[in-house]
Amino acid sequence: MKKTVMLMALVLVFTSCSSTKKEKELVEVKHEEIRKDYEVRDTSSGEGIRPGWVEDAAVWAEEYGKTAKDGADFRFFSFETEPKVSREIACNLAKANAKADIAGEIATFIDKQLGASTEGSASIDPNNPKTQPLREFVSNTLAEKIMALIHGASIVKTYWEKRDYQKSRGAKADYIGFTCASLVRIPTKELQKAIDEAANHVVNAVDDPGTKENVKKALNDASENFVKAKQGQL
Repeated sequence: MKKTVMLMALVLVFTSCSSTKKEKELVEVKHEEIRKDYEVRDTSSGEGIRPGWVEDAAVWAEEYGKTAKDGADFRFFSFETEPKVSREIACNLAKANAKADIAGEIATFIDKQLGASTEGSASIDPNNPKTQPLREFVSNTLAEKIMALIHGASIVKTYWEKRDYQKSRGAKADYIGFTCASLVRIPTKELQKAIDEAANHVVNAVDDPGTKENVKKALNDASENFVKAKQGQL
């Protein structure tokens, strides 16, 4: 009886380890394995496989997309458009919005950092009138300023799909649409520099001395924390 229990326990342990490893792997799946409100009629992938970097560029880069040297030098991002009337429009839009998407991610991260708690109290009180101009700056202006700070970003891959949307499958109407995704690579040093400069912009936008000190604490090590957040460590 004891042997049987021990054998079952070992099986469960191995199964658990195997499942955990499988869940962490980034699997590139064929379209027909996922139920959608459209059918993919054509793609830039001859095998009909949706690249893993479209869903999560950082995970894809960790597992497939870079050498050890590249891993120390670059960070990866991806941007995918909504359906457009032509492939050219979709891909031009994907390329044009790649840098804006990176800026948006950084601005969102900084906004979350401002809302983090420091020593048991909110770093930035959203109900405090003194912080209102800061909140408006972050939400309305920061992303645009960050775009001007991003240098060295380059598009290394693109992927497009021609989709046949069908009401019978759940779409709002029957129509043909093209989507396009771009994979962007940016030097890590340039990304860190942009994030730190963006954090400085936020600090300089504060007039109240007490609030400025809280903002500095909230955005301390912003570039390092941004990378950790992308890796799921924050």
